[in-house]
Amino acid sequence: MIPSVDAERLIDRLGQLVAFDSQNPPGCEEPAARRIAEWLTEAGYKVEIDELAPGRTNVIARLDNGPGPVFGFNTHIDVVPVGDGWASEPLTLTGRDGNLYGRGSCDAKGPLAAMVEAMRLLALSRDAWSGTVLGVFVADEEVGSAGARRYAASKPVIDYAVVGEPTSLRVISAHKGSLRPIVRVEGTTAHSGTPELGDNAIFRAGQLLELIAALHRDAISQRSHPLCGRASLTVTRINGGQADNVIPGSCELLLDRRMVPGEDEEVVKAEIIALLDGARESHGIRASVIGYKVTTGGSAETPVDHPLILASLDACRPHCEGAPGPFGFEGACDMVHFRNAGAMVAVVGPGSLAVAHKPDEFVPIRELVACADIYRDIALRMLPVGARGNGDAQ
Repeated sequence: MIPSVDAERLIDRLGQLVAFDSQNPPGCEEPAARRIAEWLTEAGYKVEIDELAPGRTNVIARLDNGPGPVFGFNTHIDVVPVGDGWASEPLTLTGRDGNLYGRGSCDAKGPLAAMVEAMRLLALSRDAWSGTVLGVFVADEEVGSAGARRYAASKPVIDYAVVGEPTSLRVISAHKGSLRPIVRVEGTTAHSGTPELGDNAIFRAGQLLELIAALHRDAISQRSHPLCGRASLTVTRINGGQADNVIPGSCELLLDRRMVPGEDEEVVKAEIIALLDGARESHGIRASVIGYKVTTGGSAETPVDHPLILASLDACRPHCEGAPGPFGFEGACDMVHFRNAGAMVAVVGPGSLAVAHKPDEFVPIRELVACADIYRDIALRMLPVGARGNGDAQ
């Protein structure tokens, strides 16, 4: 018999996780990681603490239980900065009106606590499944996904993974990726009283902005994915000039390029370089990419008819309101890095993305408890007794 979710234990552990200050930056996931490692060791898992940098830590837990596929649970330990405007203490889990409030309650310490509870239940019912269960709980998802990138680079053998993010108990099978080029526009300095003797880099940047907008409108926004929507190119930051009375000799733009599944990052980079080359030829604009700001990563998808997606839909259907999916994220998450490692991936979690990263972030208690059931049930569907590891990860 499969044991039931211990709601009291689950909520208590979420409270402990919220109390650990893992705001990123700077991160400092290690104290929470060590507590997670204690819980999983107690449950019977072999646990590894992997330090990326001082205070920046992944937890990797493994339970081998006979032949079969390798099934992983993943989410992140870090949270975004607390910020202002909270009605209650953000690092103290506070319950009211059927919800649990606190930074990370839904993004993503709620999913993490539910995954730990599901892993505990699986360890208590080893006769009901066969294969290997992994827990991979990582640092730095909110900034650059250093933890997930490091794990993927270790070339793990993993067939399936569920990534925990706030989805209101619906199934996400695809997400957009992001690329942020830093573009420097060059000009020529001169005294502001004789602007004709210089070449104003801010004016040049203004010309380039029109070309960027045209590329988005005429080409990039025409690329669409059925679940994730349209690709995009925009500008989110601009900085230029060095003195009040000097014609600016340079100006920097931060571009934000959202990629839909099917777009190749190297092709996207080449398209931006071609835009800048064309701007030089047609308008005499001297501009170049001088670097890229770190992002979560590229786009990813799992086919909607894959058995993992179908199993996830079946597990979510009794618990979520409305259709369980599959849907797409217009943002990004660590799904891409597990797909790059060879796993088929679904994204599921309690709480709404609409309240993540905001003051008074919360997770509904009902969804939190139900999600532990969902995580356990997906694993049981994908790790049937008598199955073999078939290497179907692609």
